[in-house]
Amino acid sequence: MSPVLAGVLQLLALMAALALAYRPLGDYMARVYSSEKHYKPEKWIYKAIGANPAAEMRWPAYLRAVLAFSAVSVLFLYALQRAQGILPGSLGFVAIDPDQAFNTAASFVANTNWQSYYGEQAMGHVVQTGGLAVQNFVSAAVGMAVAVALVRGFARSRTGELGNFWADMVRGVVRILLPISVIGAIVLVACGAIQNFAGIHEVGQFMGGSQQWNGGAVASQEVIKELGTNGGGYFNANSAHPFENPNPFSNLFEIFLILVIPFALTRTFGRMVGNLRQGYAILATMATIWIGFTALMMWTEFAHHGPAFDISGGAMEGKETRFGVGASAIFSVATTLTSTGAVNSFHSSYTGLGGGIQLLGMQLGEIAPGGVGSGLYGMLIMAIIAVFIAGLMVGRTPEYLGKKIGTREIKFAACYILITPALVLGFTAAAMALDTPANSMTNTGAHGFSEILYAYTSGANNNGSAFAGLNADTQWFNSTIGIAMLLGRFLPMVFVLALAGSLAEQKPVPETAGTLRTDKPLYTGLLVGTILIVTGLTYFPALALGPLAEGLAS
Repeated sequence: MSPVLAGVLQLLALMAALALAYRPLGDYMARVYSSEKHYKPEKWIYKAIGANPAAEMRWPAYLRAVLAFSAVSVLFLYALQRAQGILPGSLGFVAIDPDQAFNTAASFVANTNWQSYYGEQAMGHVVQTGGLAVQNFVSAAVGMAVAVALVRGFARSRTGELGNFWADMVRGVVRILLPISVIGAIVLVACGAIQNFAGIHEVGQFMGGSQQWNGGAVASQEVIKELGTNGGGYFNANSAHPFENPNPFSNLFEIFLILVIPFALTRTFGRMVGNLRQGYAILATMATIWIGFTALMMWTEFAHHGPAFDISGGAMEGKETRFGVGASAIFSVATTLTSTGAVNSFHSSYTGLGGGIQLLGMQLGEIAPGGVGSGLYGMLIMAIIAVFIAGLMVGRTPEYLGKKIGTREIKFAACYILITPALVLGFTAAAMALDTPANSMTNTGAHGFSEILYAYTSGANNNGSAFAGLNADTQWFNSTIGIAMLLGRFLPMVFVLALAGSLAEQKPVPETAGTLRTDKPLYTGLLVGTILIVTGLTYFPALALGPLAEGLAS
């Protein structure tokens, strides 16, 4: 079987699995977030944290709860890392340096999971399982809660109430993420992923010396890192490491975990607003971009440019032979079009145009299908922008799902889409202008610029993957990328929740003959075009200096 055919068949199998899970998972999540019943374990949690799950919150209260919970999470994770040297199960590792501890705490709480350290050489069992793995669950649940709050803004009228953050967050963990993770961890262990609390041990003699590995609760952390679109690996090699991702089946299963909740949330959206066709329109937009990017990535990486490429079946540098070009390309697109950041190959070794596709996927806002929760609310913001543009074309006040998109709503949406580019381009410009950050580049020219652009794109968009050719473990990058991750995560949430509150206060607008049908293919095409044009106008100059220049020169 040719490598190209193998890649295509894996893509088709993945699409079939996602299609089978779409309806039952989407409907189940809609029931979870619409239920008034609280399970006993959930009641224990509410009692422990002093929360009243039945109390409805307006958007300022919902936002305060999100920010307070996240701030406490950052402080806890920072303290845990700084105290690692005196904790049991630390495997002899010392406390994490302050700048790196801040970067890691910000990273995992912001659902970014950017790592400027070697996991197997820095973090003990307590920090990995009691700190990082816990944040994998709750940070994902926070994103899902904010998305559900926005959906309620569309579904409700004449009220500013958006639900209860504590109930939404706890249900996301207890009823959705945890059950799927238990099943997924069993599957990964069956595939060969490790799950233990073993210490450091020698695994053999190599080149006159010994190689050492430590064990860990890898399978359980691997499944939530993918399911929650987190991405932080137990080992530095991430999902390219055989302990995390042993074989082609586990690789395809992990890609499925990355995509299944973001895609299924479109069904949840349609169910909660009472119009499944609206959910299908959002799904079609996400799927069109995802399939298009995957096909383009596979084409660029399979393209032959000489005898070495002919023999290997494509650009195999930096890719695992057990996965090949096709599976690596599918994984790469899945991880950069979501906020996952997990990698099963070395992104810096992709072709120039392949690296550009990875960058562009993140710069779209990671909305196709995006992270758990963040992908849906990011796409709904773009849907509002598209409706506004269509309204300008025909001279009509724009409407979406029976709500008027007025000056206030469009200001919130505009602020949302401007925050991340400002962070990415501002920090990239500063890093290139100063001597110290530029000294961390291991490459010069276009590829070196791409390394820094990729780092801030990944951080501000809460992705977490890296070109890996950049020495990011410095005070400059640990601090600035940490700030970019926090601002890129929580500032957009401010405008999402403010928009949700504004929409919930409106009364429904009756549909007329002049209302734009947002559940038709024409609107889907308009939405895809809006996303690509807005992103292109924002980032094209930076992309031209980096991956495009490198790709055209090769």
